[in-house]
Amino acid sequence: MAQTEKKRKKRKRKNYFLRFVILVLFCVGMYYFLSSDIFDISKVRVVGNNYYTVEQIKDKANVKIGMNIFEFRKGKLKKKLLKDPYLKNVAIKRKLPSTIVIDVDERKEEAGLLDGDRYIIIDEDGLVLRISKDEPKVTRITNLKIQKSKVGKPIEVEGNALLNDTLKMLKEMDAADIFFKHINMSSIIVRAYISEQLICEGAPDNLRESAKNGNLQAALYEMHSKGIERGTIKIGSDNYCSFDPNAE
Repeated sequence: MAQTEKKRKKRKRKNYFLRFVILVLFCVGMYYFLSSDIFDISKVRVVGNNYYTVEQIKDKANVKIGMNIFEFRKGKLKKKLLKDPYLKNVAIKRKLPSTIVIDVDERKEEAGLLDGDRYIIIDEDGLVLRISKDEPKVTRITNLKIQKSKVGKPIEVEGNALLNDTLKMLKEMDAADIFFKHINMSSIIVRAYISEQLICEGAPDNLRESAKNGNLQAALYEMHSKGIERGTIKIGSDNYCSFDPNAE
């Protein structure tokens, strides 16, 4: 019995050793397989971009073609790209065997704040995206006292609450397909120019509510159907709306 037990234990040790050898050989084989040029990066795809071109995103990413896809560090690239204020979020994916996919969520330019001879371009949350000498193709906002502006940081102005309300209003106007070329701020109300001679006037919250419930669109449609291209639409609370044909 003792001899039989010894033989059984010896066979078990051999079996464990054999399994260990097979496991080592499998791991070595997988290492060489995954390190082969089959998994070398040959293509970078970019999706979700609008402001930046595909090539601009690729240049910013600077992914090394020919690098092994498993040695590629997704987190490092994401952190690098998110330093750009236009990139709100980035998702990096490996598509085996050899493609890297960069999925970007960009911030959208909402307004340009006039500051002396330059424009501070901000998104809907008031984040500074860039500063330009050229007039932007977004709503211009004037008559604001800017206290602090730094790319990648929220804009700081005198009357932050009014600016925040105005940005919310502009977002609602985007949804309603209404574009204001220029907004002149005051301490309480804004004068929002659809054209140089057609103006909407009121508190930002009232203008936003008017667009949300469709009243502003209805008023503009009626004016257009009558050929009216000049005047001021004054919008107050409780859906109050009046029209002054004498625009300033």
